[in-house]
Amino acid sequence: FFMAFLTIARWWLRASASARHSTSKKKNLTFAAAASAMANPMRTKNDDVKLALGLVGPGLVGKALLDQMRDYLPVLRETRGIDVSVLGIANSRKMLLSDRAIDLSNWQQVFNEATHPSDLVGFRDHLLTCKDPVVPVIVDCSASDHVSDFYKIWMESGVHVVTANKKVNSGPLERYQAVRSLQKDRKVHYFYETTVGAGLPVISTIKGLVDSGDRIASVEGVFSGTLSYLFNNFKAGARFSEIVAEAKASGYTEPDPRDDLSGTDVARKVANLARESGLELELSDIPVRSLVPKELESCETSEEFMRRLPEFDGEMTRLQEDAARAGEVLRYVGSVDVAAGKGSVELRNFPASHPFAQLGGTDNIVLIRTKRYDPQPLVVT
Repeated sequence: FFMAFLTIARWWLRASASARHSTSKKKNLTFAAAASAMANPMRTKNDDVKLALGLVGPGLVGKALLDQMRDYLPVLRETRGIDVSVLGIANSRKMLLSDRAIDLSNWQQVFNEATHPSDLVGFRDHLLTCKDPVVPVIVDCSASDHVSDFYKIWMESGVHVVTANKKVNSGPLERYQAVRSLQKDRKVHYFYETTVGAGLPVISTIKGLVDSGDRIASVEGVFSGTLSYLFNNFKAGARFSEIVAEAKASGYTEPDPRDDLSGTDVARKVANLARESGLELELSDIPVRSLVPKELESCETSEEFMRRLPEFDGEMTRLQEDAARAGEVLRYVGSVDVAAGKGSVELRNFPASHPFAQLGGTDNIVLIRTKRYDPQPLVVT
């Protein structure tokens, strides 16, 4: 997220310098000096680039980001000359709007007291009418498809979008292509690095390879921290249902573990990576091996699901024992095969020497094979 803010600020400085070049050499030199000063902490307050930021989705991810911003925004202002003011926070029910930077040390209390109904067009308008911070940015930390429908509207108005929400990049291809076209045509930024890889630089790595003339052959990885944890700990003598229960108790799963075990979240990441690699796949094009027993798909509550899950430990134990006898481990992986034009989500066996077998905890890992990185893939972990 913070790298996105830095990139937007640098873009604004370059754009401002270019726009003023034809009218004043002196002003152009001033902005050029400001641009070079982005890497120099010796700068004045008047040089600061001001970002008006609105955050949608102050849940688990959004709260963590706001807490990080509370600590890091002063550093960003002091060392990089980027003055980020959070002027709005919204969820599906209500929104908090402010003409001044919201105090991030007690934003939850202020947000809880807000009464303005959520309106994502009005949310955008508020950022656009703020006169002092000149660069409007909306950060989407939700997982909402409804919020994703507003990206096009926001970007058409010149609002930059930074998202952890996977729905646009893995949703209907037509919507995805419209957003990417706006990114190019309107010269607005659209950042989505955190949609794949739990913070690993996966998207930027693929972009860098493609932009430098390389060609992606395949991408595969362990893309779910939850499923990584489950299979890193599923060893001889362990019962799969007990590991799921441990992961749930530790907060590693969704409130209903079926949301993780279904593999849909991994499929969304595969769709995203397929599109980054040049394929035009819909989410429905990707076959998924669900780990939810068919008999438990209709459980009315997560409690019922967890209570009945031990009934199906036998099948998972058999798979684990078969892998162990072959000197292998089980890993839940997503794959993109560019040559074949397809993606997949599967539970597969890997040799104990394979990079996927070396994982621990909730680690993610990605292997990228390209024209250059072959036969040895590029490993991001």
